[in-house]
Amino acid sequence: MVVDQRIVLALVCVLFFKIQLSFEQTLNSPLERDALLKLRSSLGIRSKEWPIKGNPCTNWTGVLCANGSVSGINISGFRRTRVGSQNPQFVVDALVNLTRLTSFNASRFRLPGSIPDLFGQSLDSLRVLDLRFCDVRNAIPLSLGNLTSLTSLYLSGNSLAGSIPSSLGQLVLLSVLDLSQNSLTGSIPVSFGSLANLTSLDMSNNFFSGSIPPGIGTLFKLVYLNLSSNQLSSAIPAQLGDLSQLVDLDLSFNSLTGSVPEDLRGLRNLQRMLIGNNLLSGPLPVNLFSASSQLQIVDLKNNDLTGSVPNVLWTVPGILILDISGNNFTGFLPNVTVTANATASRLNISGNLFYGVLRPILRRFSFVDMSGNYFEGGVLDFVSENASLVSNCLQNVSNQRSLSECASFYAERGLIFDNFGLPNSTQPSAEKSKGKSNKKVIILASVIGGVGLILILLAILVLFLLCIRKRGGSTNQRGVVVGPAPAGSAPPPPEAAVSFSSLGDTFTYQQLLKATGDFNDANLIKHGHSGDLYKGFLEDGIPVVIKRVDLLSIKKESYLVELDCFSKVSHLRLVPFMGHCLENENEKFLVYKYMPNGDLSGALYRKTTSDDDSLQSLDWITRLKIATGAAEGLSCLHHECTPPIVHRDVQASSILLDDKFEVRLGSLSELCPQEGDTHQSRITRLLRLPQSSEQGTSGSATAMCAYDVYCFGKVLLELVTGKLGISSASEAQLKEWLDQMLPYISIYDKELVTKIVDPSLIIDEDLLEEVWAMAVVARSCLNPKPSRRPLMRYILKALENPLKVVREENPGSARLRTTSSRGSWNAALFGSWRSTSDVAVIPAGSSTMQEGTSSLKHSGTSNSGGSGQNGGGDHSSSHRRYSREIFPEPSEGQNVERQGQV
Repeated sequence: MVVDQRIVLALVCVLFFKIQLSFEQTLNSPLERDALLKLRSSLGIRSKEWPIKGNPCTNWTGVLCANGSVSGINISGFRRTRVGSQNPQFVVDALVNLTRLTSFNASRFRLPGSIPDLFGQSLDSLRVLDLRFCDVRNAIPLSLGNLTSLTSLYLSGNSLAGSIPSSLGQLVLLSVLDLSQNSLTGSIPVSFGSLANLTSLDMSNNFFSGSIPPGIGTLFKLVYLNLSSNQLSSAIPAQLGDLSQLVDLDLSFNSLTGSVPEDLRGLRNLQRMLIGNNLLSGPLPVNLFSASSQLQIVDLKNNDLTGSVPNVLWTVPGILILDISGNNFTGFLPNVTVTANATASRLNISGNLFYGVLRPILRRFSFVDMSGNYFEGGVLDFVSENASLVSNCLQNVSNQRSLSECASFYAERGLIFDNFGLPNSTQPSAEKSKGKSNKKVIILASVIGGVGLILILLAILVLFLLCIRKRGGSTNQRGVVVGPAPAGSAPPPPEAAVSFSSLGDTFTYQQLLKATGDFNDANLIKHGHSGDLYKGFLEDGIPVVIKRVDLLSIKKESYLVELDCFSKVSHLRLVPFMGHCLENENEKFLVYKYMPNGDLSGALYRKTTSDDDSLQSLDWITRLKIATGAAEGLSCLHHECTPPIVHRDVQASSILLDDKFEVRLGSLSELCPQEGDTHQSRITRLLRLPQSSEQGTSGSATAMCAYDVYCFGKVLLELVTGKLGISSASEAQLKEWLDQMLPYISIYDKELVTKIVDPSLIIDEDLLEEVWAMAVVARSCLNPKPSRRPLMRYILKALENPLKVVREENPGSARLRTTSSRGSWNAALFGSWRSTSDVAVIPAGSSTMQEGTSSLKHSGTSNSGGSGQNGGGDHSSSHRRYSREIFPEPSEGQNVERQGQV
């Protein structure tokens, strides 16, 4: 009996293995196996993923088979072989033999080149095509419109250019269409109104112009619509209000005009409404929002909206973020006494015309910015500690509006400003008005006498300075040697002046000991110049970086400067500050959010996980993203803070990177407000004398801001060349590097820059233009004269649109200037970065012409070979007309200084 059971068990096992073998997928067609082998070779797939002797259906990663044929290929994130990475191309011709292929996913696998027509001509069964972040470029082929079975098309994060073919409107089964983060131009095709099954449409971060097609409002299945960061104009179509299934609407950062349509009240399921940073005007419709709304985020900032805010908007129960800053809203806040329903809810109504006393509505929000309005009276006890209330008419709050401003504002609206219960000193008395007439004669005589005295003194001063110039005519006037950070910075605020209560959480010393394992050396990240940095984990598992400031060896001012900065400046590009521990007398601790990708100095090249100890270089798209993010942070400090703030420690190690390589500026202990006489440069220029600001970095406000610009230029050069340490090099080493590199940066010769580009970067002709543009911007930043370096806001715009730095203006630019209030500014912004110091020392044998002495040329958006507005096709330097709006000073003749002498 036992023997019989063993026999039965053996027979069952044999039968099981036969069944398993029968279900094992194998390729029926030798033609398909041959196609996979050719694809393996043309793409440079490693043996680790696709072993040459293995069964593709079972042993090849990402290959799916069905009924003996290949049905899906997923090479997302694969790395090419060493040979394949030397000359990567978009060569997938072998796919034509995979006739039953339904899915092709190559996201984050480099495929430099154009999308082959074979996708639309031969792969009729394709349902999913994913080419995100593949370095694909040029135009979208018309043939993609033949893929009538396609349900998902992902083309984001590439360098696609040109207009969208209207044939994509034939993809009637399409559910997801993602064309974001490219360089696509033209208008949104009207044929998109035929994509009735579309649930997600993302066309953000391109250069689309024109209006939003009303047909988008007929895509009733649409859940996600993102058209942000383009150049769309005209009004928001009322038809969008018919998208009852829409959850996420983002139309921000365009040039949309007109009022917000009342029909948008039909978006009953909307959770995110982002229409900020446009040119919208007029009042908000009263019934735009309902009490039963699903809204969680409402962003209307930086438009020209007027009138009062609908009361129901303040009471929408699910609101987490409400930002209506930078408009012209007016009126009282409603007296709503609801309690907080979210621990991280935010309200920003700054830069409007709200007035009256503060209201209990603030109880709803844990972070409040009400600055730049006209609220009066004292600060009530219910106002959040995380509130910014400056530039109002409030009592006992620093940096408020003057009494005359407040009284004038209230008088214009027929309201009474009570001056905090004191007599209104801004109202002129009868006695004062009577005395005005008697003083006119005295004032007039004083002015005439003063002008005469000034003219005499000025003549003496000119003669005196001319004598000095004759004596010192042989001195070197090459400009400033940029060395240590500017001296003479403003002292840090006293500890009592910093409001610690509004600066994140307060940690105990025991919490930080536990987070870092008693500050174990294994958790030490590095020894910073303002304290040691340790990685740690809070009790809830959140990774953090803890700076340990030893006051016995480091100045107390270093940590106070950072705390003062975080108490006054809030920007996404600054390293997120989580809290502090100040209970120890000789040690202070600052806690920041952990940045998974470290800093730029360590992220530019990373060791791979392979066994060959090779280094993986950051791709160009990521490098440009990092440069733009850092410029955005510095632009905030320079242009959005009052007074402007100088970073003073801009280098690769202070540019921190989160998990998505978004930039967060660190090393904030050297911050200082901009100081100096801003009119000094005008006076010295009038007298044709060297600027004092050019004799040292601490001379004037321009010189201090220019110090950051100069340091940022070194960072840009490090990104272009891949040479680690440029931004932190000593003066001698930096001079040597600049002497070697700057001669190869010329606005007139793109090919020169290839001699200094990081050899690990694999770039084609289009990307080379972006590299060239960044190098030109870097050179302008490294100008030896601080007054000739561009402002950071112009640098930011140039990096956001690098092709406009090096390409000629096309006729479309003129139309833009006449159709947008921002047009004239944009047209002047993207000019040639040909400062008077941009005279390159060209190596022997180079055919490039010498750079001219003009400050700026107008440039357009696309046509590198087109003619400028001056007419004709002659683009020689002698026939160009230039704008002088980027640089703060006019040209003073040809400057033959070498950029390396900085």
